Amino acid sequence: MPTEIGRAVVRRLLAEGAQLVDVLPPKEYGEEHLPGAISLPLRRIESHAVSVLDPARPIIVYCWDDA
Repeated sequence: MPTEIGRAVVRRLLAEGAQLVDVLPPKEYGEEHLPGAISLPLRRIESHAVSVLDPARPIIVYCWDDA
């Protein structure tokens, strides 16, 4: 179940081994993304998540859109 979390929780979860997933398209991911983020574009998340992500670890999904 998706839950919105703040920066402090993100930092704690990452320190505990969570996976950070950026869902922006590849071009935008290449221009700027958080260090250590996994590129998994939103259009491919359902078909690729199983092969890319470890289901035993928490997953933090984010997308930055300044529009």
